[in-house]
Amino acid sequence: MIGRSGNPTLKESTFKKTGYYSGQDAMTIEGTVNKAFIMLALLLGGAFSTWSMYFNGQNVVPYAVGGAIAGLVLVLIISFKPTTAPYLVPVYAILEGLFLGALSANYESLFNGITLQAALLTMGVFVALLVAYKTRVIKATKNFKLGVFAATGGIALVYLLSFVLGFFGVNIPYLHDNSLIGIGISVVIVIVAALNLVLDFDFIETGAQQGAPKYMEWYGAFGLMVTLVWLYIEMLRLLSKIWSRD
Repeated sequence: MIGRSGNPTLKESTFKKTGYYSGQDAMTIEGTVNKAFIMLALLLGGAFSTWSMYFNGQNVVPYAVGGAIAGLVLVLIISFKPTTAPYLVPVYAILEGLFLGALSANYESLFNGITLQAALLTMGVFVALLVAYKTRVIKATKNFKLGVFAATGGIALVYLLSFVLGFFGVNIPYLHDNSLIGIGISVVIVIVAALNLVLDFDFIETGAQQGAPKYMEWYGAFGLMVTLVWLYIEMLRLLSKIWSRD
């Protein structure tokens, strides 16, 4: 893989399967950025819907659960069939927005102001890492990519184990509590999630250089959004642990 992007939706084999294009039919970084903004607008639209419903006293659980499950299904479809990206990625953004809006509203009801802080921190990290990548302060070297990939895989396995053990009433120590160790674990996870952005930038840049087809702009934006959503959720978790200690 191209340095093994930690984001499972972004793999070198994906670009290799698409062939090479030129001119207006080729993927560009600018086009990918434009698609990412479209996705963000759709996501925010979905999020605002469930956010408003929550604070109006309506039951948003069906929308949150439905959005999460349907979104996961679309992630799998898009990942295995990138040609569907132009059609399914916008739908994914709306579904993910429904889930994030409900989740954010729940956190906001517990900790007033936490969602704005999490969103600002997420955007701040995104901009800082983008600048660091463009100026080559941070370079996506082979060892860097392998390290982030391994860390991301380890986190995914821990979360999966925690989910399975939860059915048997077993909790993994420190993972979800607000102890100093628990906060430290969340900080590490936030850092790993953030570093995945560097791999995403590198992957999208490489795809554009290789002349991937135009529809891969949607796929690249999709992969970037997956990482941003993960980073935002981890920011919420970290801040909630810190705020609950006050």
